[in-house]
This record gives sequence, C-alpha cells and structure tokens, in this order.
Amino acid sequence: MAEDESEDEDPAVELGDGDAVEGAPLAQVSARLMWGAKKSYITQREGDTTIRTPDGPRELADVLTAVDETYFQRRQEFEDAVRAVIGTGPVPTAE
Repeated sequence: MAEDESEDEDPAVELGDGDAVEGAPLAQVSARLMWGAKKSYITQREGDTTIRTPDGPRELADVLTAVDETYFQRRQEFEDAVRAVIGTGPVPTAE
C-alpha cells in the first residue's frame, strides 16, 4: 500500500474527546523492563515515571518504597507487588 493512501484512512480505534489521564499505565512501564529485575534497578531505570493509580498519579519510586520485595523474577510479580500498594480500581479523570 502506498504511503499516501494510509494517511487518508480513519484510525483503527476511536479516541475519546475527554482530557488525557496523567501518568502511564503500570503494564506499559513493566513492559519496558527485562525480568528478573532488582527493585533498585527498576527504581534507577523507571523511578521518575509517573504511573496511574486509583488515587491519582504517583511516581513509581515513591510506590516502590512501600514494596518489601527486593527482586522480581517475573513481570507479574512486580505488577502484583505494586498493585498491593496502589490498589486496583478505576483511574480518576479530570472533569
């Protein structure tokens, strides 16, 4: 397909008209890392990243200070530990 043809097509997914939600999804952050990983490595590499939480955006480094584990063998272990601190539920949007 020619490049100019693809520019004229509608996007595959409709995006909402509301304000953007601050912060990155936890899954997006964890996808950028290699597993197993030490908590100190994650903090150094992604600690200043703002993640979305049910209580609003928070820096990952702040969340990791409340996590007891120091090593994560798998991505799921990391995400479970972070969710134990931040909780689960809907992420608030600006109104």
